[in-house]
Amino acid sequence: MKKNPFKMFTKPARPAEPTRHAKRSWKKRAVSFGFSNMTLALTLAFLFLPLFVIVFYSFNEAKDTTWTRFSLVWYEKLIFGSNDLWASLWNSVFVAIVSSLVATVLGTMAAIGITWYKFKGRGYIQTTSFLPMVLPEVIMGVSLLIFFSGIKMSLGLMTIFIAHTTFCMPFVYLMVSARIDEFDYSIIEASHDLGANEVQKSILMRPVDSMVLPSYCVTMSLEDYVITFLVSGPGSTTLPLYVYSMIRFGVSPVINALSFVLIIAICFVTIILRKSVKSIASSR
Repeated sequence: MKKNPFKMFTKPARPAEPTRHAKRSWKKRAVSFGFSNMTLALTLAFLFLPLFVIVFYSFNEAKDTTWTRFSLVWYEKLIFGSNDLWASLWNSVFVAIVSSLVATVLGTMAAIGITWYKFKGRGYIQTTSFLPMVLPEVIMGVSLLIFFSGIKMSLGLMTIFIAHTTFCMPFVYLMVSARIDEFDYSIIEASHDLGANEVQKSILMRPVDSMVLPSYCVTMSLEDYVITFLVSGPGSTTLPLYVYSMIRFGVSPVINALSFVLIIAICFVTIILRKSVKSIASSR
């Protein structure tokens, strides 16, 4: 293939107009570093620096904060010598997944029913549904404990599951209600004309973003301590309860190793959920 001898004299093609404007605007934003960008940088540093500290000391051979040398001894103890820790983690994950799925289903159905239909006491239900979000966790935990004691229900994983489902439902209801308010009801009218029943109409109103709600509820359930402490019983120790019980003897760096493993797992699950939601949304 012969080379063009006049190539060195030809001008390179100019980029498209939107591309050039985008490059200029990006350069302007990159140069300017005002108060808002500084606040953002400080906020991100405040949120993520503790995570980097935990990851850094998970590879430290010493038990205290004095750095000695790089070692994987705490990961070895995490895998082979932390049976109680793995049992508490399993309890947390089991309760978080089951309660988040149940809360997502119930919260979505409640949002559809309250937003879609008009009935007596509708405003009262809307108001009381936000109480678990604004009440202190101590009050909610004590009220649930009194309720379980009143019905003679023994404390354990079942009571923790009920409590976590209870405080996760209002968040699902709020997020799904906001999506339903933006829903195009002409689709529902078209489904009426085509003979759709109530179940099929509810499926049409289900927003795609509700697939992300279980992961949000799982995070809330995993980190809860106050309510879990009040409604837990023998043999139902979750990860927050186990970590707090270690404070009396000093928190082992094994917790740092476990935290790093959980961070990697959560990032991996988040990437999968993001890609799956995007693919489902683009296919519709």
